[in-house]
Amino acid sequence: MLTHTKSFIMIVDDNPTNTKVLFDFLQASGFRVLVAKNGESALEKLQAVSPDLILLDVMMPGIDGFETCDRLKASPATQEIPVIFMTALSDAVDKVKGLSLGAVDYITKPFQQEEVLARVNLHLKLHHLNKQLEQRVAERTAELTFALEKLQQSQLQLVQSEKMSALGQLVAGVAHEINNPAGFIKGNLIHFQEYIQDLIHHIYLYQKRVSEAEIAQHAEEIDLEYLLEDLPKTLASMQQGVERICDISVSLRTFSRADSNAKILFNIHDGIDSTILILKHRLKASNEHPAIEVVRNYGNLPLIECFPGQLNQVFMNLIANAIDALEESNIGRSFSDIKANPNQIIIQTTLIDKNYILIKIKDNGVGMSDEVQKKVFDNLFTTKPVGQGTGLGLAIAKSIIVEKHGGTLEVKSLPKEGAEFAITIPVRDKN
Repeated sequence: MLTHTKSFIMIVDDNPTNTKVLFDFLQASGFRVLVAKNGESALEKLQAVSPDLILLDVMMPGIDGFETCDRLKASPATQEIPVIFMTALSDAVDKVKGLSLGAVDYITKPFQQEEVLARVNLHLKLHHLNKQLEQRVAERTAELTFALEKLQQSQLQLVQSEKMSALGQLVAGVAHEINNPAGFIKGNLIHFQEYIQDLIHHIYLYQKRVSEAEIAQHAEEIDLEYLLEDLPKTLASMQQGVERICDISVSLRTFSRADSNAKILFNIHDGIDSTILILKHRLKASNEHPAIEVVRNYGNLPLIECFPGQLNQVFMNLIANAIDALEESNIGRSFSDIKANPNQIIIQTTLIDKNYILIKIKDNGVGMSDEVQKKVFDNLFTTKPVGQGTGLGLAIAKSIIVEKHGGTLEVKSLPKEGAEFAITIPVRDKN
């Protein structure tokens, strides 16, 4: 059974006898056939038609078959059309030359009709399958491109989710820290107002020149001795509260400062300190456990070129994770047990060879297994319960350190012996 009987074939040959034999045979086999007498004529006709296969004679006047094939393969409009050379040449060098120009096969004169039909059908089938494959590849590529875009959108959404999670933690910490000083300022203002009213009234008695007995009686009523002792303390307490709110405000600005397109000089210790202050509400003592101790062993570091806001996000993630690990380690332990072996986060900074800084954040919490350590920086990996972690924090942290700052972020840990995260960052931008 013949295949591709409706395919369109062009014959390019200057020999009328050969052309007529091929034309009659192929047409009888069900093909549509077009004839060109030489290379120039073929190239001209190919501007208007697009055959499925070309039978091209090698030896022709004007431009020969090799040059004609070379021009066909150089044109985007015809380069995919399969070319079969027709030749009486038996020299292998000529055949290699033709194949190197892009031809798919040779047919040797005089023609054997069965061989011609077999080769034509074979290469038409291969050409058809190749087109199908290219179409499937294009469709699959489009599908993969669409899937990649969707994945990138999902990743952006997850990154945004992680930022919102960090923002929620930040807001909760700031609200807690501000509520405390604001609360005692508000409470002290009530007493302060009463004290002022009593003092004003007491002074008014002097202005009225009342008797010493009445002044003494009023002093006893308002407990003047205690009032004069407590009033400076109340003012000092409110001053302390205001200063604390100012410190929180400064830390918040330091933590969340907007980065420019270029790196700027920044004091790493300011970033760490601001993060600790924002997380202070999670470090305080409660009914279940004593306060978490933060030990800061700071070295003498220069200002470094970096994106401060991004580094602060890394510090927030690592210190918050350390607190999570310590809280997990406290499960099942009594207050006295924890006090005997207190929760601790140790932060150490060091200058290495004047070119890099090293930041270590270590806790004495639950630690990690080897399996967890291998996955801890992977996207979406988390050991936290559903709804309590996105699995993006450490992946984003590593991206910030490695890709944005040309540094490294590594972890060392053993189960029940805590974990240590080590960050190295170049002092100056290497780019």
